[in-house]
Amino acid sequence: MSNPHEDTLLTVREVARQLRVDDTTVRRWIKSGTLEAIALPHLGKRQAYRIKQSTLNALLASGTSLQ
Repeated sequence: MSNPHEDTLLTVREVARQLRVDDTTVRRWIKSGTLEAIALPHLGKRQAYRIKQSTLNALLASGTSLQ
């Protein structure tokens, strides 16, 4: 049975807090393709993204360097 929290959508800020990095770093990973994210309709100054918890978990489990 799958974990319902695996499909939780996280904001850039939530991912940054979990990884103890700046929001800008997470955005850079998204733009470079290191971190897969869902782009939301652009309503403000910055593009809004959501990252699946399962995507973040898989990336962390893979041992991929996020530098």
